[in-house]
Amino acid sequence: MFVSAINAIIRKMFNVSSNAWLELQWYLFGAAFLLASAYTLQQNEHIRIDIFYGTRSRRTQNWIDLFGHLFFLLPFVCIMTWMLVPYALQAFHSGQISTNAGGLIIWPARAILAGGFVLLVLQAFSEIIKKIAIIQGLIEDKHSFVSAHEAAELEGKAIAEALAAKAREAK
Repeated sequence: MFVSAINAIIRKMFNVSSNAWLELQWYLFGAAFLLASAYTLQQNEHIRIDIFYGTRSRRTQNWIDLFGHLFFLLPFVCIMTWMLVPYALQAFHSGQISTNAGGLIIWPARAILAGGFVLLVLQAFSEIIKKIAIIQGLIEDKHSFVSAHEAAELEGKAIAEALAAKAREAK
C-alpha cells in the first residue's frame, strides 16, 4: 500500500512514472496473495459453494474436503511447484530482467511464486493428514464450517440473549 501511494503521489505531483515502482507493486501484491494462501487454507477460510456444502453434515463436509484436497488441490499445487521451481531458478541463473524500460529483475517474483506454491503443498499435506484424523475421530475438528445463514442465526440469537439479559438487569 505504501509503495502504491508513493508511486501515485510522485506520478501526480511530479508527472514522473517508473516501471520499477509499478513492478514492485505487482511483486508485493503477488507475495501477499501467494504467501497468504497456505495460511488461508490452514485457517479453513478458502472459498466454498455454501449452497451444497453448507447443507451437509460435518462428517460429509470433511469427506468433501478430503476429496477436494486429494484430487484437486494436491495435484494442482504439486504440478505448479514442479514447474515453478525450475522457472525461478532459470531466471536467477540467467539474471533475467523485465522487458519494460527501467523494470526490475525477474527472479524475486518467480521465487515468490514458487515459494507460495511450496508452502501450499506443505499445507495441503497437513490438511489431508488432519482430515483423515478428524474422520477417524483421532482429533477434534477445530475449524468447523458455519454457513452464512447459520452464522446469521447464531448472531441473532446472541443479540437477543444479550438484550434479554439487559432487560432483566434493568428490572
